[in-house]
Amino acid sequence: MSVRMVLEPPPPASQAQVTTVRAGEVRSGVMDWLAEEVPVAFEVNGLSHAIMLASPTDLEDYALGFALTEGLIDRADDLLDIEVEPAEIGITLQLRVTLRCFMRMKERRRVLAGRTGCGLCGKDSLKEAVQAPKPLMASAGLDDGANLCLSKAALQKAQTELLARQRLQHQTGAVHAAAWCDGDGAVQLVREDVGRHNALDKVIGARASGLADDEALMAGFMLITSRASFEMVHKAVTARVPVLAAMSAPTALAVRMADQAGLTLLGFVRSGDMVVYTHAHRIDMGCKHHGAGKDSTWT
Repeated sequence: MSVRMVLEPPPPASQAQVTTVRAGEVRSGVMDWLAEEVPVAFEVNGLSHAIMLASPTDLEDYALGFALTEGLIDRADDLLDIEVEPAEIGITLQLRVTLRCFMRMKERRRVLAGRTGCGLCGKDSLKEAVQAPKPLMASAGLDDGANLCLSKAALQKAQTELLARQRLQHQTGAVHAAAWCDGDGAVQLVREDVGRHNALDKVIGARASGLADDEALMAGFMLITSRASFEMVHKAVTARVPVLAAMSAPTALAVRMADQAGLTLLGFVRSGDMVVYTHAHRIDMGCKHHGAGKDSTWT
């Protein structure tokens, strides 16, 4: 896959003069950092496909991750090249995919008008909107995460490392982050974005392009700073991620989808605490189990 940058994209943050009110004290003329949010248009083999709002960073990773999780391509080498074209009002990502993938896309073409935090805009039907991805069981009957057993210490380590590496969040306070972590909790990849779906797509793209250690790719988990919506679960399963750990809560639809797809879904992952909603066999809690049955929730 080749990448061509026509012009450098804009910076991910800019400064503005603001007035602050803190502890009863008013201060004028204070300089503050704001996260940039720009329209990003996806064009596939010259055909307009989607417009999203995103942070103008890690655009090659975003292009590959989006193409994979939206089903535009089946594997990384289906994306032949990417051209990044910044303009005055946004950025265009020109993707060139294989003929097989392009013809399939044309058959089911839809226009996705994306807003930050919106993952189902433009779906043609209710059935398409909640379509389940391929479960995390390979055709040979092997679980993609069969050898993975995460400890509480690994999850806590990953959370600590991710929080320390959120540079844009520390600067602006306005972005989400996603991280791919190995089985010991060491953070391999971090990506940030104003949209939680975008941050996840960027990490999935970076992971698919081989930026993580080969060993970590075989057994690891995804950690996100946001809630776990249905779309986040769908993207994780599509990318063959066995465990999705969210620092906030999941939705009911996300839990049902995770259970059906074989994904281990965690919520409220904070300071060693967690709630395990589905497929607890991949988690070593190291504490007493108060549930009743294999599908009971761990806390």
